Amino acid sequence: MIYIPNLLTLARIGLVPWLLVLLQESEFGWSLAVFVIAGITDGLDGYIAKRFNARSKLGAILDPVADKALLVSAYVMLSVMGLIPFWLMVAVVFRDVVIVGGYLIMVLFFGAVQMQPLKISKLNTFFQISYIGLALCALAWQLQLSTLIHWVGYLVLVTSVVSGLAYVYIWSVKATNRIEESHL
Repeated sequence: MIYIPNLLTLARIGLVPWLLVLLQESEFGWSLAVFVIAGITDGLDGYIAKRFNARSKLGAILDPVADKALLVSAYVMLSVMGLIPFWLMVAVVFRDVVIVGGYLIMVLFFGAVQMQPLKISKLNTFFQISYIGLALCALAWQLQLSTLIHWVGYLVLVTSVVSGLAYVYIWSVKATNRIEESHL
């Protein structure tokens, strides 16, 4: 049972190239289907891991990697295609670079670091997913959702900036505390 969540997460990672190819081919209905399937596997692997106590160290690493791979790929591809604003893609990607870079710096200088997702980070992920989902719905079904998509885009921007800054602040405090502890 412990392997099922990891297999679902690996399947989600495997969906990323399919999503990119479908987007590049302007197959927005199929792109939306792949995005929804990825979301279902994300929810399912989390449910199974918690419900059946099938959590693993590998899953703790793979799950956020799968999430980032899917979302960052979608933002970059849709931006390159000119279908979403470039500035929004930059905000999403830069936030992830700051978070991953900060984590790696902390590990490099201080060893293992416990990561707990912040509420603002979870909210940001919700808005990021909502934005891509709405954009794909609008493209697939030629719906007029531009005003809603526009406002959700601003929510993605604001929560990206706030969550990125929150992680930088938290790591700065942790680094300062560890430096002070080492001088005692």
